[in-house]
Amino acid sequence: MKLSGSFGLLTDLRYALQVALWPTTIAVLHAPTLLFRPLALSQLFMSHVWTIFGDGLDGVTRPEKERLIPANAQGIVLDVGAGHGHTVNYLDGEKVTKYVALEPNEHMHSEIRRIAAAAGFTEDAGTLLILSYGAEDTTSITSALGGLHSVDTLISVLALCSISSPERSLHALADDVLKPGGQFLFYEHVLSPRDDVAWWQRFWTPLWRQAFGGCCLDRPTHVWIRKIGVWESGQVWGKQDEPEDHLFWHRAGKFVKNKS
Repeated sequence: MKLSGSFGLLTDLRYALQVALWPTTIAVLHAPTLLFRPLALSQLFMSHVWTIFGDGLDGVTRPEKERLIPANAQGIVLDVGAGHGHTVNYLDGEKVTKYVALEPNEHMHSEIRRIAAAAGFTEDAGTLLILSYGAEDTTSITSALGGLHSVDTLISVLALCSISSPERSLHALADDVLKPGGQFLFYEHVLSPRDDVAWWQRFWTPLWRQAFGGCCLDRPTHVWIRKIGVWESGQVWGKQDEPEDHLFWHRAGKFVKNKS
């Protein structure tokens, strides 16, 4: 792997610090107790980062999401780690009855409401539900949705890199939240199969996760999903024309749960 590629992510890291460090510092000066609430502090910092990065990242990933989401998503859709809710723009309103945005960072919620409303999904109409839980909290998720197996389509776009207890959480989402016959659609950056790239992914992850809300570069998420023993069928594919020596190596997939 070229040395320039190994250090390329530092540009994004520097930009994130330039954008988010000062407003986060101002917030700490007004509320010093934030220093003793690391999760709240991290979420505040990330909300400022996402104000700048969210739209741009949506644009960069648009071709992959257009291939993955509109033709497949249907019924009740749960968007894991919704961010600002950009996924809603790829949903077909004729096929999707409700958009459920799972986003533990409440600083993101106003933007989710704005973007969802522009796409025709609102809380007043009963077509939008925002849940402030992490993906690992499937007990609260299923309770809010009215019981087990309530979701027709699970979607995750660049979110499984940061969820807690990822393997256990993925199993619980597939086992308890997704309906029999439901679909799991994902587009994620994952651990590279190249040893040299994977070494750098593991090297940078401790620093990267601190700045970007727990984001890990070194998770074999697509492998974990495939290993969940509930699938009737599944396929995984890569990002078109993506070089192998990329720290952010992507995989997309569609898995269908057994009907019984």
